[in-house]
Amino acid sequence: MEFYVFINGGILIGYISNYAFSKVTLKLGWRVMLGIGAIPSVLLMVGVLVMPESPRWLVMRGRLGDAIKVLNKISETKEEAQQRLADIKQAAGIPENCNDDVVQVTKQNTGEGVWKELFLYPTPMVRHILIAGLGIHFFQQASGVDTVVLYSPRIFEKVGITSDKDKLLATVAVGFIKTVFILVATFMLDRVGRRPLLLSSVGGMVLSLFTLAISLTIIDHSKKKLMWAVGLSITMVLSYVATFSIGAGPITGVYNSEIYPLRLRAQGVAAGVMVNRITSGVISMTFLSLTKAITIGGAFFLYCGIATAGWIFFYIVLPETRGKTLEEMEGSFGKFWAKSDNANGQMA
Repeated sequence: MEFYVFINGGILIGYISNYAFSKVTLKLGWRVMLGIGAIPSVLLMVGVLVMPESPRWLVMRGRLGDAIKVLNKISETKEEAQQRLADIKQAAGIPENCNDDVVQVTKQNTGEGVWKELFLYPTPMVRHILIAGLGIHFFQQASGVDTVVLYSPRIFEKVGITSDKDKLLATVAVGFIKTVFILVATFMLDRVGRRPLLLSSVGGMVLSLFTLAISLTIIDHSKKKLMWAVGLSITMVLSYVATFSIGAGPITGVYNSEIYPLRLRAQGVAAGVMVNRITSGVISMTFLSLTKAITIGGAFFLYCGIATAGWIFFYIVLPETRGKTLEEMEGSFGKFWAKSDNANGQMA
C-alpha cells in the first residue's frame, strides 16, 4: 500500500514540476522537466543499497536468524513474525522445530512445479485464486485509468481549455485528487474491507465514466461552448480519478499479494503484474486511435462498459480477505458464488 502511495506522490510531484517549468523558455523547459527525474532515481539507488533482503530469500538460503530480524521489523507483533517465519519455513522444507540461526536447506525450488500447479494442473481453489488475481489486474487497467493519467491535457483541451498553463494546472488537480484519495484508502482498507471498498470504487468509476462520455459527446456535437458541459466533464474526470484511487487502484496490489498460498505467491503476483502492465500498454497506445475511430466520448463509453463488466466480475469472483490467516484465505476460494460475510472467513 505504501508503494502505491509513494508512486502517486511522485506522479503528483512530476505534474507540479511540469507546471512550474512551463514558465521557462521552451528550449530549456522540456530539458529540465526530463532531467529533473534523475534526482529521485539517485535517491532510489542509494535506498536500495541499505534495503535488507526479503525474509523469504533469507530463509531459502538457510539464514533464519537474519530472516526473523527482518520479520520483527516489518511485522506488527513478534507473534505475527514467528507465524510468517513458520509459513516460509514450511514452504522451504525446513522443520518447524528448527530454530538455528543458520541451517542447511536441501529443498531448492526452481519454480517449475509452481508454474505447472498454477496454469496446467490447478486445483479448483488455485484456479479460482488465479482467475481472481489476473482478473483484478486486468480490469484495473482496462477501465482506462492510464488514459486519464497520461492524456488528461488532451481531454481538457477537448472540453475547451486551450491555454497550455491551464491544462497543466488542471493536470496537477488530477494528481492531487489521486494522491489524496489513495491516502484516504489507506485508512479505510482494513476498517471497511477489500470487497465492499472495491465494489463501491468500481461503481463510482462506472457512473463517472458514463457521465463523462455523455458530456464529451454533447461537447463534440455542439456548435457553441456549453459551460455546464465543460464543468461537468472536468468534475467527472476528477470524480473518476477519486473513485479509482480510493479502491480499485490500491486494493489491486494488496489483494493479489495476499490471496496466493506462500508456495505460489511469487509466481502468482508476477503473473498478475505482467497482465497489469500489458493491459496498461495496450490501453495507453490505442487511446488516440480509438478517439479518432469512435470519438473521445465513444472511447469513454467503451471504458464504462469494461468497468461495468469488472464490477460484475468482482461481485461474482472475489471473496473478502480482510483479517484472514493463510488457511482461512484458501478456504474462501474454490466456489465462485460463495462470499465471505465476515473477517474470519466464514462462508455465506
